[in-house]
Amino acid sequence: MAFRSPSLTRQLCRQMTSRPLIAPTRTISTSASQRDACRFRIQASAQTLAAVSRGISAASPVSGRRYASTKSSTEPTEESGVIGAPDITNYYTIFPQTLPAGPPPASPFSISLADLRREFLQLQNRIHPDKYPSGVAKQHAEALSALINEAYRTLADPLQRAQYLLREWHGIDVTAEDAATKHALDPETLMEVMEVQETIEEVGATPEGEAEINTLKKENDARIGVCVGALAGSFDKGDIEAARKECIRLRFWYSVGEGLREWEPGNTEIRLVHGS
Repeated sequence: MAFRSPSLTRQLCRQMTSRPLIAPTRTISTSASQRDACRFRIQASAQTLAAVSRGISAASPVSGRRYASTKSSTEPTEESGVIGAPDITNYYTIFPQTLPAGPPPASPFSISLADLRREFLQLQNRIHPDKYPSGVAKQHAEALSALINEAYRTLADPLQRAQYLLREWHGIDVTAEDAATKHALDPETLMEVMEVQETIEEVGATPEGEAEINTLKKENDARIGVCVGALAGSFDKGDIEAARKECIRLRFWYSVGEGLREWEPGNTEIRLVHGS
């Protein structure tokens, strides 16, 4: 396959390294201020819950960090009145039936999505805000429901789960604004990404373009599968550096996959959307 011109190569390299990559399964194009506001809301809700949950102090974050509690936080308190609230020490403790041993390497990186969804639905039914009249209890039930939703979405997706584990247990944030320099993609994977872009430029406007794009989609899905398998093996062995590298690769293949899904006949390029 012919290589792109130097100018196009430099352009792609700038695109792939200047900003964080996309979130999985959907396009995220929010601004930094919007993302910060969203994170603030989640953190504020979590801290409110922590302040009224037995066994978790008001200063203890519940966004997933590995802070031990001396007592169970599953019992409702008089202040909150939320019956059947889960242990919100971290995202893994929220789902004790599915993830009783906690994060890897104590338990496998891979998760039974059917079991996770079943427990998620049970939890949401148990603490549903509609069960409470207006007031403090309802507010806490709403905050807890939002936290459980966020935990479920994070753990259900391999990329988000890996990013969560790296950030909260090992202090490695591959989505940070300076991630392009701290966590650069390896040259071999970058060349593969560029070759996909090159192929689209060559065939995008041709009659057989759609068939070629479908082939690229299948190839990219296969790459993602291999990458997720390698990522799981790294976490299970406790090899955090290897897990970090595989997580970065997976972020790029997610980005390519999103661009391929958005491709339309006649296009000669894909849009690689970046975001946290």
